[in-house]
Amino acid sequence: MLKPTIIAIAMATVMAGAAISPALGLIAAQFHDSDPMLIKLVLTIPSLMIIPFSFISSFLTKKISKRSIVLIGLAIYVFGGVGAQFSNTIEVLLAFRLILGAGVGLVMPLSFTLISDHFQGKERTKMMGYNTAFSNVGGIITMLLAGYLAAFNWSVPFNVYWLGLVIFVLVFFFLPKNEPLKPRVGQDKPKMPLSVIGIALGACGLMLAYYAVATNMALYLEQSDLGNSKTAGFVMAFSTVGGMITSMTLVSLQTFFKKYLMPAAVLSMGLAFGLLTITHSIPLILLGVCMVGFGQGIVFPLINVKVLGNVDPRLSDRVISIVSSMIYVGQFLSPVVLDSIGKLVGSETIRFQYSVLSISLIVSVAIMLVVIIAKKSPVKKEVEAEI
Repeated sequence: MLKPTIIAIAMATVMAGAAISPALGLIAAQFHDSDPMLIKLVLTIPSLMIIPFSFISSFLTKKISKRSIVLIGLAIYVFGGVGAQFSNTIEVLLAFRLILGAGVGLVMPLSFTLISDHFQGKERTKMMGYNTAFSNVGGIITMLLAGYLAAFNWSVPFNVYWLGLVIFVLVFFFLPKNEPLKPRVGQDKPKMPLSVIGIALGACGLMLAYYAVATNMALYLEQSDLGNSKTAGFVMAFSTVGGMITSMTLVSLQTFFKKYLMPAAVLSMGLAFGLLTITHSIPLILLGVCMVGFGQGIVFPLINVKVLGNVDPRLSDRVISIVSSMIYVGQFLSPVVLDSIGKLVGSETIRFQYSVLSISLIVSVAIMLVVIIAKKSPVKKEVEAEI
C-alpha cells in the first residue's frame, strides 16, 4: 500500500485550489459586493500559506517523522477546506482558505520527497509521473463533483475536502514512521546548486500559465455564453485527463523525445491557449484544455525529477520546498498578472489573456530549442556531419 498512499497524498495537494473552481461564479454571486479580484483569490490565496509552510515542513523533517508531518497537515487541510462553507463574509472565506493553504504547505513537499526516499532511477521517474497522473484523477473527481454540488448551493462544493480524511486514514495505517533526518557527524554541509533557482523560476512561469484554466474557465464560458458552473467543471476535468495520459506514459515519452520532451510539452500548452483564444466550440475548447493538460502532465514531473537528480539527497526536502513554493507563487500570481496585463492594454477579456499566454509559451519554446542546440559540442556536430 506504500505506492497508493504516497500518490493519495499528492491528490490532496492538487485539490487545494482548483477543486472548487466550478463554483467560482456562484461564490461571486453570493458575495456580489466584493471586489472581483477577491473572488479569484478564493482559488489562489491558499498559495500565500503554502509557500512559508512548505519551508516549515522541510525544517520539521529534522525534528519529527515525515508521517507525523503529513498527518498534522491533513488535519489542518480538512478543517480549512470543509470549514469554508460556513463563511458569512468573503474575508472569513479567505481566512479558511489560508488555513487550507497551511495544511497543504506541510504536506505538499513530502508528496515528492517520499518518492525520492523510497524509489530510484526509472522507478522514481515513473512514480513522479504516477504522482501527477493520479493527482489529475483526483482533480477530475473533485472538479466534476464540485460542479455537480454547485447546483445545490455555493457552499456545498467545499464538502469535497472530506476526501482529505480518507487520505489521513491511509497515511495513518500504511505510511512507514521514518526517523527524523539528522546530519551525520563529520559530513560536509552540501551546497545548493544555482540551477535550482532557474528551474524554480521556470516552474513558476509554467504554473502561472497552467492555472489560467482553473481561475478563468468559468468566466471564459460565461463571457462566451457557452455554459454554467457545471459545464465549467466538465471542461476543466479535461485538462486533468490530458495530464493523466502523459504522466502515466512519462518514461516512454522521455525515451522517444529525449531532451526535446520539455519543449514539446510547452508547445502543446502554447498551441492550446491559441486554440482557446479563437474558438467558440465546446468540443474544441475540450481539446484545448486537454492539450494544456498534456503539457502540464509532462513539465511538472520532469521538473521534480531534474531538480532532485541535481542535488545531494540531504537537500531534497529543501529544494522541493523551493521549487514547490515557486510553483505556488505562479499559481497565486496567475490572475493578478493576467488581469493586470488586460487592464494595462484595455482588453480585460479572458480570450485576450489566453492569447498573451499562447504567444509567451511559443516564444519560450523557441528559446529552449536555441539553448538545446547551442549546448551541442563541436565534436558531436562533426560526428553527426560525417554520418
